[in-house]
Amino acid sequence: MICQYIDSRKEEFGAWPVCKVLTGAGVKIAPSTYYARRSRSPSARSLRDEILKAEISKVYKDNYSVLGTRKMHVMRGRPESVERHGAGHVARCTVERLMGDLGLRGVRRARSPRTTRSAPREQCPADLVKRHFSAFRPNELWVADIPPQAGGAPSYVRTFSGWVYVAFVTDVFSRRIVGWQTSTGLYTDLALDALQMAVWQRKRAGADLTGLVHHLRPWGAVPVHSLWAGSGRLRGSRLCRF
Repeated sequence: MICQYIDSRKEEFGAWPVCKVLTGAGVKIAPSTYYARRSRSPSARSLRDEILKAEISKVYKDNYSVLGTRKMHVMRGRPESVERHGAGHVARCTVERLMGDLGLRGVRRARSPRTTRSAPREQCPADLVKRHFSAFRPNELWVADIPPQAGGAPSYVRTFSGWVYVAFVTDVFSRRIVGWQTSTGLYTDLALDALQMAVWQRKRAGADLTGLVHHLRPWGAVPVHSLWAGSGRLRGSRLCRF
């Protein structure tokens, strides 16, 4: 690094004055040391590093420029790769050092958004389902969930414009999705719009929704008519998980 600095300044000031200023600043280097370094042939390590850098750059580009140090070390250790570059085994620390010199880094997974916001237990409505998720006829029990879904499957998707949340309303009897909605924020409109879509579709088909219970994890299980009665107050509120 010191020799590279002297190379960048010697055309303007000369090598000897630059070495003198560096020595006075505490970076001791003699002009003879600089010229010896410049006339010395590259070391075996330097030559091997250049070969490995070319190989790492090729592997990095061929894998969509997403590999980090760990996966690059695994790729470099494969027999076909070792045979191609002929540099033998390469330690992980060497791969890390060379990738740092090349300015290469892996793509990290994005952090998932926080979707759990606890609410006081006294605000929870009475659970009419009692954890018994079964129905004997259509339109008897609908279930919905805000991310993550039942079973642990996340219902939020990362896009170029940010996170998108998805809410589904499912008929327990037929396991059919009867309503759905997407949104860029976790507000009650997301769940209410999905329920409104489900009610509209079933009423259009002439279904009788009397006695229908809708179970939504943040709110518990409530009759659909009581949920609609409070929809004006709920819309625009932040969703909480109970």
